[in-house]
Amino acid sequence: MAGGPGSYVFGAEEKKELMDVIESGNLFRYGSPGVDGFQAKVATFETEMAERLGHKHVVATSSGTGALMCCLAALGIGAGDEVIVPGYTFIASISTIILMNAIPVLAEIDESLTIDPTRIEELITPRTKAIMPVHMLGNPCDMDAIMAIAKKHNLYVIEDCCQAVGASYRGRRCGTIGDIGAYSLNVFKTITSGDGGFVGTSDLNLYERAFGFHDQGHKPRRMGVEVGRRSIVGMNMRMNELSGAVALAQGRKLDGMLDTLRTKKKRLKDQLQGLPGLGFRSINDEGECATLLTLLFDTAERAAKFCEAMGTAPISNSGWHVYNNMEQILNKVTASGANCPYDCPRFESTVEYHKHMLPQTDDILDRAVNISVGVVDKGLGSGCGININSSEAEIDAEATRIRAVVAAL
Repeated sequence: MAGGPGSYVFGAEEKKELMDVIESGNLFRYGSPGVDGFQAKVATFETEMAERLGHKHVVATSSGTGALMCCLAALGIGAGDEVIVPGYTFIASISTIILMNAIPVLAEIDESLTIDPTRIEELITPRTKAIMPVHMLGNPCDMDAIMAIAKKHNLYVIEDCCQAVGASYRGRRCGTIGDIGAYSLNVFKTITSGDGGFVGTSDLNLYERAFGFHDQGHKPRRMGVEVGRRSIVGMNMRMNELSGAVALAQGRKLDGMLDTLRTKKKRLKDQLQGLPGLGFRSINDEGECATLLTLLFDTAERAAKFCEAMGTAPISNSGWHVYNNMEQILNKVTASGANCPYDCPRFESTVEYHKHMLPQTDDILDRAVNISVGVVDKGLGSGCGININSSEAEIDAEATRIRAVVAAL
């Protein structure tokens, strides 16, 4: 079964929360409860997740993509602005910048498969408004270096935590280090409500703006609603109560799931140490989500031969998350066809994208192969491996298979 670890642990907890919603008759987050004692699931999820991660405020959304748009809107990023984002990420990290009429500036990654801090400053211009580090595949970015650069150049930091819900960096949860964080609850993420997401911040102004953007300009939780009075033009990215019910139950399982994933990944990785021509991506903090084990071969040729034997593909050929495969981005194809934001009068420059414009990224991804630990997703290249429910015997068997293939290269 494809999906993230959350989809493997559905049980009585999710059913109970869902039945509460069905029996209440209240599927809308602001609806009136139909049974005594019913507590709104979305609002409860927001409160509990804020406490769990260390945010003062959380806004539940209908998707991680929506959460990213809310972050950008909260910071006022738009026409004429540039946002630095890695070339290895899910397309929404890049497309949401364009949808907000700003310009994505693609950056190199390092062997952590996250943005390379040593390559950020060369991309900064007078138009740069923010850096968007992506905690890719559950691995925290080098946030100390990124925050130092942001402080030096007076830039916002938007943490894309969509693949790293619950991850930590030096004792702090990812998403709480920058100005604002976006998270996903898609089925391929750490915990899931099918689709969904949330924004986290401790800045009251950013919270109010993010909430307003996600709910037609309303104040948080529609308190003090007055007809015709809105602080911002917003959209509808609200989470409904059914999604909120599942998200609530999954959130309560998060830390236990992370402990399990880290234990299983360590068992698998320990058995692959010391193999000739094989290493691993660098991990910036042991607080990673451990949803994937990324092998890093010494050559692209060895990686390709390994993948052929294992029935999978190097990350560079896996599709979903590699800038080279994002033709609509490379060709600047937008819904209107008017070539905005690229020809916007407020953008007083030009930007060009093309395949293989990030040679360091290309080299790393050609040599990298994802082995599933908790996320089974061919779109990430994790077409083989284990899952959160795998037994020790199953983990050992997969390690034996990988060792045999590597030995035969």
